[in-house]
Amino acid sequence: MRIRNIDLSLYLVTDRSLSRGRSTFEIVKAAVQGGVTCVQLRDKKSSTRQFLQEAMSLRDFLKSLKIPLIINDRLDIAMAAEADGVHLGQDDLPLKLARKIVKEKMIIGISVESVDDAVKAQTQGADYVSASPIYSTPTKPDTAPPLGLAGLIQIRNAVTIPLVGIGGIHLNTLEPVIRHGANGIAVVSAIVSAVDPEAETRKLKQAILTIRNAESQ
Repeated sequence: MRIRNIDLSLYLVTDRSLSRGRSTFEIVKAAVQGGVTCVQLRDKKSSTRQFLQEAMSLRDFLKSLKIPLIINDRLDIAMAAEADGVHLGQDDLPLKLARKIVKEKMIIGISVESVDDAVKAQTQGADYVSASPIYSTPTKPDTAPPLGLAGLIQIRNAVTIPLVGIGGIHLNTLEPVIRHGANGIAVVSAIVSAVDPEAETRKLKQAILTIRNAESQ
C-alpha cells in the first residue's frame, strides 16, 4: 500500500467555463494565495498543445510553492508537462495500466462512485480516491446519483488510502464531509465561480482548519 505525503485538504479543480472570463492561471494564483493545497487542471475543450502549454505554465508556478499539479484524464499531458500526477475517471485509461506506465514516479488519483470502485482503485495502486458526487451538482450533470454522507462513510470504511469528497461541496456543506472521514474536499464552482476566488478560498480553508482543530481537542 502506498501513502504519499500529499495535502489534499483543499483541492481545486479548474473549469474554464465557470471562471467568469478570467484565465485559469488567474484563478489558480488567487486560490493558492487563499490556501489551496492541491490543483487539478481540467480542460475538456482546448487542443492538446494548448492544454500542454497551460499545464507547463501552472507547473512552473506551483512547483516553487510545493503545491502538487494534477492533470485531469490525460496521462500524456501529465507526463509531457512533468506534472506531479494524473486524475482518472472510470472511463479513462485503466488505473492499472497507468500505474504500470509511470510506476512510482507520479501521483494517481481516481474518481469512484461506489465501494467496489474504491477497493479496486486501492488494489490497483491509486494514491487517493475521489468519492463523486457527494451531493448533487450542476458542474457534472452526467455523474452517478449522489453518494450522500452514507456512501462517503461506506467508502471511508472500505479503504485506507486518502479520500477526497467532491460534488456540491461549498462553505455550507463541507463540515459533515470532513467530519465523516474525508481527508479533504475538492471544489470547482465554489472557487472558480466566486467573485473573489482568493477570499472564498480563505473562508473554505479556515473552515477546514476549524473543524480539524476541534477534532484534535
